[in-house]
Amino acid sequence: MEVKDLKIIGSEEWCVFNEFGIPAIKARVDSGAKTSSIQANNIKLIHKGIEEWVRFEVNPIQDNRSIIITCETKLHDKRVVKSSSGISEQRFVIKTPVTLGDFTYDIELTLANRDAMEFRMLLGREALLDRYMVNPSTTYLETNFTTEQIAEKYAPFIKEKSGLKIALLASNPELYSNKRIVEAGIARGHEMVFLNVEQAYMKLDATEPEIRYRGGNIIDEFDAIIPRIRPSMTFYACALIRQFDSMGAFCLNTAEAITQSRDKLLATQLFAKHDIHIPITGFAKSPLDTKDLIKMVNGAPLIIKLLESTQGKGVVLAETNKAAESVINAFKSVQTNILVQEFIKEANGQDIRCFVVNGKVVASMQRQAAKGEFRANIHQGGSASKIKITAEERKLAIKAAKILNLPVAGVDIIRSNKGPLLLEVNSSPGLEGIENATGLDIANIMIEAIEKRLKFKR
Repeated sequence: MEVKDLKIIGSEEWCVFNEFGIPAIKARVDSGAKTSSIQANNIKLIHKGIEEWVRFEVNPIQDNRSIIITCETKLHDKRVVKSSSGISEQRFVIKTPVTLGDFTYDIELTLANRDAMEFRMLLGREALLDRYMVNPSTTYLETNFTTEQIAEKYAPFIKEKSGLKIALLASNPELYSNKRIVEAGIARGHEMVFLNVEQAYMKLDATEPEIRYRGGNIIDEFDAIIPRIRPSMTFYACALIRQFDSMGAFCLNTAEAITQSRDKLLATQLFAKHDIHIPITGFAKSPLDTKDLIKMVNGAPLIIKLLESTQGKGVVLAETNKAAESVINAFKSVQTNILVQEFIKEANGQDIRCFVVNGKVVASMQRQAAKGEFRANIHQGGSASKIKITAEERKLAIKAAKILNLPVAGVDIIRSNKGPLLLEVNSSPGLEGIENATGLDIANIMIEAIEKRLKFKR
């Protein structure tokens, strides 16, 4: 085909998939990518006779997972694809008609979790070949939908609020996890309200207890509360949670459970008491006992962590006994409580995060430490990928969450020569890493857990 016969498109275009009932999805045109891809969640392989089909969910509007379109089509292929983070994984490939402007033709699409990407769809060079030339300085040359047109197209997919009234008690409404939970609740027909911990206050009274918010507004009609509490707000937020509980609202994690999980020393003692295997851990007050404390956890290298540490902050690796003594004594000199823990060298900078909801591990990911780091942490440049855990690891995660009475928990496990060891349990686990790594809709599972507890039927 000659160049003059090719149509010109911009670096971004609107695509339509009539076969799936997707009226408009914005795509990044990328000639550097061979195959096109589309955002997909809850991907399931199904069989129809001798044919393999795939069922998946698409959230076609960026930053809005309350709109869900369920798609089903014949599986075209399975391919190993390397992601932008360098991790290879098998992806399903489908073949389906796409419409750009007035032109409809078949393209191949890989099903991928694109929540972390700017666009829900990528249009690769195979879809452009012998059809288009790309002008990267322009956009939407085929079709340019207005905001009003998009709202009209997706109006039938927006569900009426006919369910529960649920409050998300947190600090930052823009945080990925908080946005996802609100979206998931709206998608299931519930009224979702974001409550900032710092803007709520309470009246303690035997006959008329109250919680008020911003300027004196009384808030007392919530069916359920989802607490997502940052460590610095634990004490005050737990007081609010107890108040909500006394006023009849169901709290997904109780104040007592959150308080236990945030006290790392108490949690570690509870795990040891209930025969959960943990790295050997030491705790002492006097600097005079430092040498024996180090010896007690099998010497350096060892981990020193603040009792209040979160997301890998306040955690130090001491590679020699002398370095360990210096760090421990420095912390003790400023009256800071620390734990000293054996270093599991064979873990090679990897750990496993299990997401537990109502006594079941609903998702698991393996985290790999960034180069030069000793601890896996995606907040500090580490990477994450989906992993299949063992029956022993699953049992350990469920038991750990149960001991702390946490219906929702992020349980961190490390693999050692002695078998799986429990590192810690998080009562406000983040969703971004595990949803991106697994492609699962964890926020939806959390809302379902509330519905089940309150015996709500849609």
